Amino acid sequence: MFVSQEGRSVPQVTFHTRQGERWVDVTTDELFRDKTVIVFSLPGAFTPTCSSSHLPRYNELYSVFAQQGVDSILCVSVNDTFVMNAWKADQHAEHITFIPDGNGDFTRGMNMLVEKADLGFGSRSWRYSMLVCNGVVEKMFVEPNKPGDPFEVSDADTMLRYLAPEFKVQESVSVFTKPGCPFCAKAKQLLLDHGVQFEEIVLGQDATTVSLRAVSGRATVPQVFIAGRHIGDSDDLQQYLLSA
Repeated sequence: MFVSQEGRSVPQVTFHTRQGERWVDVTTDELFRDKTVIVFSLPGAFTPTCSSSHLPRYNELYSVFAQQGVDSILCVSVNDTFVMNAWKADQHAEHITFIPDGNGDFTRGMNMLVEKADLGFGSRSWRYSMLVCNGVVEKMFVEPNKPGDPFEVSDADTMLRYLAPEFKVQESVSVFTKPGCPFCAKAKQLLLDHGVQFEEIVLGQDATTVSLRAVSGRATVPQVFIAGRHIGDSDDLQQYLLSA
């Protein structure tokens, strides 16, 4: 049974990280002293839930957490630094600090080490998240002790509801574009002028025209989606923003 560590100090551990061509040791003291830090820990880099949901949402909400006084967001996994660095590059998670707990020392100290030999993983971390203030765990969300890999309470939105219950998260916005398109530039500027954050999906780089036709029924850019709704091109977006 995994027990919350609220009210306790995080374990004193030195993490061996690879930064460029150098080995750099990073201590828990450096990561947590005099800071408000969110930590989310997961079974492994590149694994499905971790890559599709857990990590991306924390990265997406980084600026929102910063507004609530959070200094940094750490992703901890029992993987070596090369794997964690590759995963960060693959996920384009520039707002997250990746912590390689290769020997499981931190995870063991949190009493969150679990055996996943049946999957060929060996010892890994149980999935959890926590808010740490000056090295002391203030709040911890531990996934229920169920078979498999439950993902019910350690997500970014649950953490945000704890930190700021009244905060309304902006609806997700995606814009399909292509380089050199003046109408795409117009759509992006409209969103910026209204203070709307958005994800840009570049044709030929992140998606194809086949993908665009499949989701929008159109082959021209830009195409804007807000909260799963197809808004349309730059003129449609302008009308939508004026009427919002």
